[in-house]
Amino acid sequence: TGILLINLGTPDAPTAAAVKPYLREFLGDPRVVEIPRALWWLILNGIILNTRPKKSAEKYAQIWTKEGSPLLVHTQRQTRMLRGYLGESLGKSCPVVEFAMRYGNPSVASALEKLKQQNCGRILILPLYPQYAASSTATAMDAVFDALRKMRNMPEIRTVRSFHDHPGYIAALAQSVRDDWMQNGRPDKLVMSFHGVPRYTLDKGDPYHCECQKTGRLLAEALELKQDQYRISFQSRFGRAEWLKP
Repeated sequence: TGILLINLGTPDAPTAAAVKPYLREFLGDPRVVEIPRALWWLILNGIILNTRPKKSAEKYAQIWTKEGSPLLVHTQRQTRMLRGYLGESLGKSCPVVEFAMRYGNPSVASALEKLKQQNCGRILILPLYPQYAASSTATAMDAVFDALRKMRNMPEIRTVRSFHDHPGYIAALAQSVRDDWMQNGRPDKLVMSFHGVPRYTLDKGDPYHCECQKTGRLLAEALELKQDQYRISFQSRFGRAEWLKP
């Protein structure tokens, strides 16, 4: 049995040359940018990929560590820690744990092949997004199924859709907040900030907004916060379209 953790992805280096193909793959995903493909192709290849890589590379350089991209480093550590935890708990029956990036390296296809080479006939797919969104969880699944389409002898697959209200996840969030309060003092209000997505995704039926709201409510209950002691918000926006608020 194998477990495949999937995270978003990162360029291989904080340089314009490395960022450009990463952005091409990321922003070229129709799950991420949902506008007519012909129009977006012209915008992406004619404007964005000629201007944004250099600016993005400068921002990546500010957070890059000696070990590499923070997202890659933390995902590698998380994978190693899960291997160790399962190894201690299950011994010889421990599943094989690998990780992949939806965009960039290591690719989903290469990670699945790595698991197959270790004789994994049953694989659990776990996108590392607590709340489901088409632009995150669904596109990670797309990459898995695209890789499976090219296999003659497919492994058995199970998938985790989301874990926004799982007791273990909520408990971990609550403990991280308590740890911060112990170190820095308890503030008047807790702001819970989730990644933003365009408003039209909610109108089309994407449950992301609702699952973020439930995570926030459950976290507030775990911390015994009154309604005026916390606030749920959304950060990030791209383009001129309306995004989730506040």
